[in-house]
Order: sequence, then structure tokens, then C-alpha cells
Amino acid sequence: METGEIKPKNKIHPHKFTLWVGIGSIVMMFAGLTSAYIVKRNQAGWVSYDLPKAFWYSTIIILLSSLTVQLSVKAFKERAMSKYRKLMFSTLVLGVLFIVLQYFGFKQFWNAGMTLQANVAFSFLYIIVGLHGLHVIGGIIALMVMSLKAFSTKIRIYSSVPVELISTYWHFVDILWIYLLIFLIMIR
Repeated sequence: METGEIKPKNKIHPHKFTLWVGIGSIVMMFAGLTSAYIVKRNQAGWVSYDLPKAFWYSTIIILLSSLTVQLSVKAFKERAMSKYRKLMFSTLVLGVLFIVLQYFGFKQFWNAGMTLQANVAFSFLYIIVGLHGLHVIGGIIALMVMSLKAFSTKIRIYSSVPVELISTYWHFVDILWIYLLIFLIMIR
């Protein structure tokens, strides 16, 4: 009778699995919305538009925030807690700045008469970009919680899972924004 070595299975953490299921659902939602956008733009009365400069600036900001969140994961794993706190808080500030810039972009649309009722093209734009903004706000709330925990004086459990979760989600909303920006530029 031979005995073999029992190797542990590489299991994904349940919270990470749940996050990936959620990300898959969000991807499907935006795939449906962008598909509907493509179908509708071929109908009569569709109006093309240029994206406001605020959307471009917000793109730079969200890319920077992806860098800071990734560096915060690295700092956490190295137990460089002071650096981790600064980077997590910087990511939070950049996330808020992204939303502020998006607001100014929509304000520019609104002031130019590009309202929800003006044309179906604008309705799609508001819904697609607005839903992305809601997902970013969800990430900002998670970043607030992480920042509060980072600055808390309570005894901490040094599990990198929460930091990795927020990092994964934040990278996802970053990639999603890049996809949406390219989509809105190419398919107007």
C-alpha cells in the first residue's frame, strides 16, 4: 500500500469569490447597456456629442488612484503602516476628485442643453456614466472604511484580504472607466 502526499487545494477566499461574482454581474450590466447604446445610435434622431475635458482629467485621476491603491497593498504587506495609511487616504482623495470632475463634466453637458429629455443619446450617456459613478461612490465608501481602520488605534488583525479586495474592486472601476471612455469616443 502506497501513501501519497496530500496537497492542499488552492482555494479562493470566499470574499474574493463573492467580489468576482459581483464584478461579473457588473460587467454583464455594462455589456447590456453598451450593446443597447450601439443599437439605439443607429436610429433616426441620434445626436453625437463631444466629451467634456473634465472627463479626460478624471481619467488621469482614476489612473493615479489605481497606482496609489496598488502601492497601498504593497505597503500593507510590507507592514509599512505609515506609508499604507497615506496611500490609502490618497486613493480616497483621488476617488472623490474623480467624482467631482465627473460632476463638472455633467454640469457642462447640462448647461449646453444636453439634458436627459433632450435626446436619447444623452439619456444613455447619463445612465452609463452615472452608473459607473455610483460604483465608484461604492468604492469610495469602502476606501473611507479602510482609511478609518488604518488610522484606528484599536488592535488590528493583519489580514491583507480586505486591502486586496478594495484594490481589486478599485482596479475594476478604473478599467471599466477606461472601457467606457473608449466606447464613448469610438461609438458616438
